[in-house]
Amino acid sequence: MTPPASLVDRHVGFVHALRAAGLPVSPAEGLDAARALMVVDLAQRETLREAYAATLVKRPAHRPGFDTLFDLWFPPVITGAEGTAVAADAELPELPELRERLAELLMGDPADPAFREFARTMVGRFGQVRAAPGRQSWFSFPVLRALSPETLVARMLNAMLDERGGLPEKVARRHVERTVGAFTEAVAADVRRRIAEESGVEKIARSAVRPPIDRVDFLRATKDELARLRREVHPLARRLATRLSIRHRRGRRGRLDFRRTVRASLSTGGVPLTTHLRPPRPHRPELVVLCDASDSVSTFSHFTLLLTFALREQFTKVRAFAFVDTVDEITRLFAPGADVLDAIGRLTDEADIVRFGRTDYGHVFERFAERFPDAVGPRTSLLILGDARSNYQAPALGTLKRLAGQARHAYWLNPEPRAQWDTGDSLATSYGSVVPMHECRNVAQLAAFVETLA
Repeated sequence: MTPPASLVDRHVGFVHALRAAGLPVSPAEGLDAARALMVVDLAQRETLREAYAATLVKRPAHRPGFDTLFDLWFPPVITGAEGTAVAADAELPELPELRERLAELLMGDPADPAFREFARTMVGRFGQVRAAPGRQSWFSFPVLRALSPETLVARMLNAMLDERGGLPEKVARRHVERTVGAFTEAVAADVRRRIAEESGVEKIARSAVRPPIDRVDFLRATKDELARLRREVHPLARRLATRLSIRHRRGRRGRLDFRRTVRASLSTGGVPLTTHLRPPRPHRPELVVLCDASDSVSTFSHFTLLLTFALREQFTKVRAFAFVDTVDEITRLFAPGADVLDAIGRLTDEADIVRFGRTDYGHVFERFAERFPDAVGPRTSLLILGDARSNYQAPALGTLKRLAGQARHAYWLNPEPRAQWDTGDSLATSYGSVVPMHECRNVAQLAAFVETLA
């Protein structure tokens, strides 16, 4: 595929790629970026990068994805048709000398242009391998395997330090780890650039960037993303809890204070021209959570429970129940100060939530109403978390309707895409007709729901 014919085409494609990767870029912000291009030196690539970042990037978490796409749409170099990087192979030193040069660069500053130039040269020499008969492609692994930067750490520490041990070694080791990571990313970036030149930048852009952490699908998160999500959800919950509290105070008016109103009317001959109200009593409802803990939605339930307990200050009482094909109360596992990961592990071992191991919502609702008849009352907000897939068992809609009728509010959060509702054994529409059901696949949707909950 040929590259975009003009800067305008490249700008439009870049903004579209940012949106496709989940970064919130509005049309107005795209126009702001275009105006910024008119006042910066386009020949200065890093100035161009920062102009785009200043107009298009809203959160620090969005910056890594932005940088990856910027490097694809505005590459630092373009490999010529004559393939200069590959043609220079004959002039390159032998591998031991290349490793010596790499060690020198890793002890220096990754911002040095020679650092990335060396990475590009090494990709040109080692990165192209045969992917299939008659077809070659570019990969990072053969470059890193040939140079093995991790095996140079001891040599670099000896060169950087007069004496090993103590704080100086910790500082030097941290620097080396950072530069090794920077070299690895520089190699990966050049591999992406070369693949984009051969296959088209749009194609590689679709797979090069993971969505921002607040838009990562709960059910498809990687192990590293799960750790980042744990850090993301709790601060979000605290901000939302504060916002909900402010809205409660602003949105309610107290009852008439009859004594103060009569006393004030004495100055107007007994006519109550000014009424006085009592301070409003904050409404702090109770919260009951019914959480599907089956394997298919375990990640989702983990983060929604974390959010729920971060919001417990907004409620008089929080009770949590987990289920697979039967239900048990797990409130004791999530006491204030409890470690969430430890609580999730104890849930599997201690909670009575499994009979046969296949989710059965109908039996769960009936068993919940039978075992915990006092859990749901007129001050209770009932929150159900699950995918509404009941393995073709009876739905017990009457029991659910009775529970929802006893509650002040009832909500259902479903982690599946709405397009998958009512497919297979899903009873989403049936249950949604009794309890309002909301799609909740990521932190952004979870935050939107909590604002609705206010």
